[in-house]
Amino acid sequence: MNETTVTLLGNAATGVVYRETAAGIAMARFRLAVTVRRWERARERWTEAYTSFYTVWAWRSLAANVAASVAIGEPLVVQGKLRVREEEVMEQGPGASRAGPRRLSADIEAIAVGHDLSYGTSAFRRVAKAKPGLTRGQGAAAAPG
Repeated sequence: MNETTVTLLGNAATGVVYRETAAGIAMARFRLAVTVRRWERARERWTEAYTSFYTVWAWRSLAANVAASVAIGEPLVVQGKLRVREEEVMEQGPGASRAGPRRLSADIEAIAVGHDLSYGTSAFRRVAKAKPGLTRGQGAAAAPG
């Protein structure tokens, strides 16, 4: 209930990494770059201020659809739950075994991901969901093709 839900507009900064967990649940992740743009009144133009990066996590059918649809550089709209993590960065090098500085990272557990149609067009293709328990011998229609 007390979740922080956000909507981000940005560009895919990395390719999508797709995996299935040991339990067989689909998972996908990618980095989203969100650049703040500001209007410079004196120059009468937009300028880029800074870029924030978020790791976007998608699960189950959303993960499979993201992996099949998203490529580096594409403009996206991501809605999801914000998760801010704090972790210690381990020092690198021979014999280093103590914790270094702490680092914050922002993750988004995606609820929805889509292309930002302000920058182009998209063609939607519905994905047919498999019905568990049905096989060809049990009355399921053979897949076309």
